[in-house]
This record gives sequence, C-alpha cells and structure tokens, in this order.
Amino acid sequence: MIVVTTQMCKQIMEWAGLDDFKVNRFPDEEEGDFAILLSESKVKMDSLAIKINTFSQIKESIKIVSDLLFEKNLIEKAIGDEDIEAIFANYANVDEDIKYAILSEDKFNKIRESNKDKKVKVYSEFLKDLVCDIGATVIDFKYDKDDNTKLGMNFDYLVYPDYLEEEVSKRENLGSDEFKAIKILSHNNISKDPILKAESRYSILISKMD
Repeated sequence: MIVVTTQMCKQIMEWAGLDDFKVNRFPDEEEGDFAILLSESKVKMDSLAIKINTFSQIKESIKIVSDLLFEKNLIEKAIGDEDIEAIFANYANVDEDIKYAILSEDKFNKIRESNKDKKVKVYSEFLKDLVCDIGATVIDFKYDKDDNTKLGMNFDYLVYPDYLEEEVSKRENLGSDEFKAIKILSHNNISKDPILKAESRYSILISKMD
C-alpha cells in the first residue's frame, strides 16, 4: 500500500512509525492508495483527516495514525501513550524556550482558568481550537469573505492569521482601545514541525492575553 501525505503531516507520519511514504502538496497527483492529511484538505482517494492545531490534537493524531498504520500492516507496532508523551518531553532538550508543550495538565488548567472570562473574536477556524484550548470564550462569529456586514459584538480580543491581515483591517479597527488585536503566524511563515508550530502560537496567544 502506498501512503501519501502533505508536508504539514509529514512529521506525524514519522512519529507514528512509518518510514516509507510519499509527500505531495496535492496527494491526488501522486500514485497512491491512501492519504493522510489535514482536516481542511480534500482528496479523491481514500483518506484519513487529522487535526494538529493544539497539543492534544497532535497527540491524538499521532495515536490515530499509528493505530491505522498498524491495522493496515504497514508498521510492526502501534505507538503507545508513553511514547507520545516522550516525544513531547524531548522538546525540552531541543529548544530551551519550549514551555507550553511540556507543561503539566495542572499548570495548563491554571492558564485556562485565568482566561475563562475573556471573550475572543476569531477570524479562522483553526485558531478557534487554540483559543478554546487556553480557556477563553470564542464568540459566535464565522468569517465570510463575501459578507462585510458589521455586527455589534462585545469582545476583549481579536485573533486573526497573518494571511487575513488586509481583510481584517478593512473590517476592524485594529488600533481600537476597545479590544486587543493578536496576529498569529500561518502555515507558510512558521516551523513545519507541528509541536514547534503550536508552541509558537500558544506562546503568542497566552502572552498577549495575559
């Protein structure tokens, strides 16, 4: 069986235990039998969609992918929970600035508790996962590029990805004193490593919302 993935999921495949697979931004262009890719991507071949926005999603995706590969007899052994935790723990040796990826659940819950009363308007679905994970409340808003209607909303923070900065600046007063705007780096301007990518985004969010 030939497995195809995208660059964004390449490291998940390696952590899950598979060495032999193809990488292509457009999996359907490859000769393959099965694709593993991010949930927002669509392909014609049989596929598994995963999410890797938050630390818990990364851990879950490694496990799900590894279990699937084992079921398909592509690896000899599925990865265990302790091995996944070890992958994260090892990042303390990779980068001295790593903080949130190796934080205990109790300490992370303190961060969530501190953010529970903060209301956030989010201009991207993938960023909503992060905002929710740090305990803040995502207000009921979904960005529609074809709808410029200004809705009266009360929020404390405005979170948006860098690739939407021009659009957001047309719709929102980013210099307003009524809320704090927080720009988050998107896929093309940040590490491809899922854990380092998430660490960077958590760090920006948590520090700016402190």
